[in-house]
Amino acid sequence: MTLCYLADTLTLVPEQANLATQSNDGSFSSLHEELVWRGLIHVSTDEKALSAALGGAPISFYCGFDPTAPSLHLGNLVQLLLMRRLQLAGHKPLALVGGSTGLIGDPKPTAERVLREPEVIASWVEQLGHQVSRFLDFSGPNAATLVNNLDWTKDLSAIDFLRDIGKYYRVGTMLKKDAVAARLNSDAGISYTEFSYQILQGMDFLRLYENYGCLLQTGGSDQWGNLTSGTDLIHKALGVSVHAVGTPLITNSDGTKFGKSEGNAIWLDEALTSPYAMYQFWLNTDDRDVVERLKIFTFLTRSDIEALETALAQEPHKRLAQKALALDVTSLVHGREQALAVREASEALFGKDSLESLNPEAFAQALAELPSATLNSQATIAEALVATGLCQSASEARRAITQGGVSLNNVAMSQESDLVGGPRPPHPSALLLKRGKKTFAALYLSA
Repeated sequence: MTLCYLADTLTLVPEQANLATQSNDGSFSSLHEELVWRGLIHVSTDEKALSAALGGAPISFYCGFDPTAPSLHLGNLVQLLLMRRLQLAGHKPLALVGGSTGLIGDPKPTAERVLREPEVIASWVEQLGHQVSRFLDFSGPNAATLVNNLDWTKDLSAIDFLRDIGKYYRVGTMLKKDAVAARLNSDAGISYTEFSYQILQGMDFLRLYENYGCLLQTGGSDQWGNLTSGTDLIHKALGVSVHAVGTPLITNSDGTKFGKSEGNAIWLDEALTSPYAMYQFWLNTDDRDVVERLKIFTFLTRSDIEALETALAQEPHKRLAQKALALDVTSLVHGREQALAVREASEALFGKDSLESLNPEAFAQALAELPSATLNSQATIAEALVATGLCQSASEARRAITQGGVSLNNVAMSQESDLVGGPRPPHPSALLLKRGKKTFAALYLSA
C-alpha cells in the first residue's frame, strides 16, 4: 500500500484498504520482526520457537470472539488485523465465534456477566461471523475457516467433560489466573460458572488442534491466563507444545481507555457506530498516540509511517498522520466509498464550501453527532439558534447574527428575521446551523 497526495486537500491518504491490496512489509527480515515492530506482540510463549513457526511452513492458528454483544469493537479489530497479517504470510486462520463460551462469559474484573438467552447468543454468533468474514480471505490455499465451539460442546455430558478435560486442571493453578484472583478479592466473588470458563477455552484449543492441526492461539494479553490454559492442556493431554500470542492492551497517552468515546464503545457495526463517527474518532487521535495506531491498525509500510511521523513532527497542525489513519481504518471497516464520503462531509462541516454535492447519508451521519432541534420552515434563524442551544436567549441570538458568523448550510445569515426555509441540498429534511467556526447544530424540518 502506498501513499499519494490529493491536490484538493493537500493531505497524505492511503490507497483503498481491502483484501486485494493488503500486504505485509517486505522491508522486515521476518514476519515476527514486523509484528514486534508494530507492537502486536506483548507476551508470547517460547519466542524463538514462535518466530521459527511463523517463518516456516504454513500453520493453522485461531482467535476466539465471544458473542457478548451484537457487534465486534475496536479491541477485536486488533485481533482481526493480526490474523490477517498471519494469513498474508501463508498461515491458515480459524476464526472461532464462541456459541458455547458466549453462554458463559469470561470473568470480568468486578462482577458476574449477565447471562443471555441462547436465542440471543445464537443471533449474535451469526452477526459476528458475518463481521469476521469481511476481514479475512475465505478463498485460496490458506483460506480462513469459521468455527463455532458449540459444535463440540452441545452434546458433551458433564461427566465426560470432568473426566476427559477437568482431570488435567489443578484448582491451585486456576485460582492464580489474574481474572479469577481479581474476582476472588472483590465483593462480588466468582461463580463456578465463570470460574470454569478457562477450562472451556482450553478445550477449544485442544479440539482445534485435534481437528485442524492448530498450533497457535492469539488474543489480548488480558486473556493470557485463558490462552495458556489451552497450551497447558494440549501439553498435558497429548505431550505436544503449541504457541500463544497476547497482543498489548491499548491505552491512550492521557490515561483514558482506548476505543471509548464519551463512555460508548466504538463498534464495527455501522448501525451502532456510524462511518462518520468512526472517522472522527481516528481523526481526533492524540499526536502522542497516532504513530502507534498507524502501526497497529493500518497496512501502511514502515517507510510510509516514518514519513507521516516526520510530517507530524514538522507540521503537527496539518494533522496528516491523523487524516491518513482516519481514512485508512474507516476504509478498512466500512469500505473506501463510505470513507471518502464521510471525509468529504467532515471537511465541509469545518469549512465554508457549498454542501450541495455532499453524499446525503454521510451528511446525515455528521449531523447525528451534533446537538439538534426540530423546527418548521417558518421559524427564524434566531429561534433556531435558541432551540438548538447555540444561543441561550433571543437577545444573544440577535447579537450573534448581527456580529456575523451565523450560517445555515454554510450560507451566511445576516438578519434575525431570516427564515429557516424549506429543504435544500444535500438532505431533504436536515440542515447544518453554525455559530462561528466551531459551534454547530443540526436542524431537522418538521413535516
